[in-house]
Amino acid sequence: MVTNGTDRLGFLVHDAARLMRRRFEARASGHGLSSAQWRLLVRVVKEEGVAQARLAELLEIEPISVSRLLDRMEGLGWIERRADSSDRRVRMIFPTAKASDAYAQVKSLAGEVYAEALAGLSQEERGILVKGLSTIIENLSDGETSSCPTVKTAESAAS
Repeated sequence: MVTNGTDRLGFLVHDAARLMRRRFEARASGHGLSSAQWRLLVRVVKEEGVAQARLAELLEIEPISVSRLLDRMEGLGWIERRADSSDRRVRMIFPTAKASDAYAQVKSLAGEVYAEALAGLSQEERGILVKGLSTIIENLSDGETSSCPTVKTAESAAS
């Protein structure tokens, strides 16, 4: 059977993500945060005041796991929890100055990793790659809101 390489799509996407994550983690290791903690920190900085339960949804991990991550990060001075003004049972998560500073540094590191990953691709090819991946995400999202701000699902585009 002759294919245009699409039969390897899942492996290619998985391997590309794994290698970028590994390169990023190696560069960001000086801050002492695990991969899961970095993912959480990025969400908290980008969505300041996010509810703890929403973080679990966004990160696709169990609420108890998020709670444990937050306990550790709060103890290390990365985040602070506050009660929601309208519902004291809801815990809102905010980054500390330490987290915001680290995020700025890490954003730069991520940019370096992306540049390395995209080396050898023209600007047009880069645009096509991003558009293609965005389309794949939209096709498979089943109405979910994407975690990527540039990807709009049919449901989120309609609202």
